Amino acid sequence: MDIEYIRPSEIEKRSFEILTAELAAHGTVLTGDTASVIKRCIHTTADFDYAETMRFSDGAVRKLKELIRSGASIVTDTNMALSGISKKEFAKYGGKLFCFMAEEDVAKEASERKITRASVSMEKAMRLEAPVIFVIGNAPTALITLHEYCAAGIYTPAFVIGVPVGFVNVEAAKELIMAANIPHIINAGRKGGSNVAAAIVNAVLYQMREE
Repeated sequence: MDIEYIRPSEIEKRSFEILTAELAAHGTVLTGDTASVIKRCIHTTADFDYAETMRFSDGAVRKLKELIRSGASIVTDTNMALSGISKKEFAKYGGKLFCFMAEEDVAKEASERKITRASVSMEKAMRLEAPVIFVIGNAPTALITLHEYCAAGIYTPAFVIGVPVGFVNVEAAKELIMAANIPHIINAGRKGGSNVAAAIVNAVLYQMREE
């Protein structure tokens, strides 16, 4: 295979050209405001399964943009997801970014209650004053906790990006969010990760930059 020489500034553009062409070669043409989200997930992972497995609630991308513009906060379940979100783009709208997973009070409470730090982190996020966009790329227990509070009528998330990766309760947790009355972007199945979670946020931020 021959090496393709491309200027550094053109690498991402060329990557999207290649993946769009490969999608078309397999009869998949993505349209609408979800297209760039799906393509960025593929770009991040080189995994074309995302073209088939991404799930969006009605008007999901529009709703997410509205929340960001209104100054909603983002809470992630890993510092990796937090670090992957474009701070420059998000800062334009006045919202705040949080990850509570490494905080001492969260670890202490999780140990005492014998639950995951992700669950405690979600509970802490529920106490924030601003609407919260939950960006979950690792912990299915975060999604389960959000669903439990929603089902009990205690707290309804403004939005959930739910793409935890793994084998234990991952698929079931995603299905709970999809079945609930919660605006969401979910990747069905076992695949996902913190990098994918951040990529979804960035895809929407980059759309907003062009509007």
